[in-house]
Amino acid sequence: MKIKLLSLVVGAVLSSGAIAATHESALEQRLNQLEQRLIAAEKRAATAEAEIQQIKSKPAPVQVAQTAPVTVVSEQSVNSETDNKSPKLTLTGYGDLKIYGDVEFNMDAASRSNGLTSMRRSANTNWADGNNERWDINGRLLLGFDGYRRMDDGNFAGFSAQPLADLTGHMNLDDAVFFFGHENDWKIKVGRFEAYDMFPLNQDTFVEYSGNTANDLYGDGYGYIYMMKEGRGRSDSGGNFLLSKTIDNWYFELNTLLENGTSLYQDKSYHGNELVNDKNVAYLRPVISWSQDNFSVAAAMEAQVVNNAYGYKDANGQTVDQSDRTGYGLTMTWNGQKTDPDDGIVANLNTAYLDASDETDFTAGANALWHNFELGYIYAHNDIDKFDVTNALDNCDNDCWITNAGTYDIHTIHSSYLFPNVMGMKNFNIYLGTYVSWVSADHDSGDGSDNTRYGGRVRFKYYF
Repeated sequence: MKIKLLSLVVGAVLSSGAIAATHESALEQRLNQLEQRLIAAEKRAATAEAEIQQIKSKPAPVQVAQTAPVTVVSEQSVNSETDNKSPKLTLTGYGDLKIYGDVEFNMDAASRSNGLTSMRRSANTNWADGNNERWDINGRLLLGFDGYRRMDDGNFAGFSAQPLADLTGHMNLDDAVFFFGHENDWKIKVGRFEAYDMFPLNQDTFVEYSGNTANDLYGDGYGYIYMMKEGRGRSDSGGNFLLSKTIDNWYFELNTLLENGTSLYQDKSYHGNELVNDKNVAYLRPVISWSQDNFSVAAAMEAQVVNNAYGYKDANGQTVDQSDRTGYGLTMTWNGQKTDPDDGIVANLNTAYLDASDETDFTAGANALWHNFELGYIYAHNDIDKFDVTNALDNCDNDCWITNAGTYDIHTIHSSYLFPNVMGMKNFNIYLGTYVSWVSADHDSGDGSDNTRYGGRVRFKYYF
């Protein structure tokens, strides 16, 4: 028994030793694995640090400049939370609104203008006449506001308002019009505006015989260049109502101008007599035009249809009607720039004839534009049947050209040149313009030794 017990004890001791040896071996293996992992981690850390140092040593990449959007900054009060709310521009949603404008400033040099033609030589609204040479700067700034709404069926309506600020410190107005109709079909316009141009002068800058209104066109004692503008519109004493219709290549227009008829005459004088207005006049001005490709032609008539609208008092105190005025016109245009913007030619041929109380006038003109250079000629023939010499001399201070009944011929040559895209800006142009005019008569005139007028202009035109 003692021998068996001893054998059991020795076997247990040996088994425990083997187990301990096995545990010790496993522990050593784990320690070795942990050591290898630490070595690998140290290598990865060293590699990462080297890469970071390499990145830091490289130059910073160049940033590409980008155009930032234009933002509107509002300077707000910080007195209260309600003051810090952003302002809003709210539209009604009844269509599109367009805001635009242009600057037109002129530097002029001209001979004296009196005694030759009723020429409006200033961009301002006032009729410019004078006894001396003129050196000045004039012009205006226009702001435009256009509204337009189009329906899915082609019906449309809208408006246009164009206030003007001139260099004399006055506010004026070009257009103020409301219109509606159906696109490419019919249209109605009412307000202050200009109807169809029956005497286009192409790229003109200085031959402003009639300005841009239906007022002050006729200067008594001066030659009259009739251009079918008496019933065209943009009057300071009345308004227009226009109906138009488009059918294929045809365009039809009927403009009605209601105004104080004496506003046509500078100083309200005609053939040496002072005019008295009795009732407003009504001009009817139908136009028919046909166009195809580069060619267009238009014929028109304008007639004052109110009898005894204005006149003068004779020696017996009776009113002599002077309001009968009917004009006719024809214009043809070739616009080669439609198909060839760089080398195309734009040419106009215009004629107009006026049959008025105690006077008939005929005007013809031709002009052409090519490569920004424009050249034109205008001929006018005035035939006056009756003239009150006594009153005319009192009104003109002996400076008028026309002081007698008879025929007078007026010749004008005008030209201009355009410098586009000044300083690389597509909305900035400069024009150079010049003209020369002279009068010939079938008898001695009051100023026969000085019958030539001339001038030059530099015009700055900027659109925004």
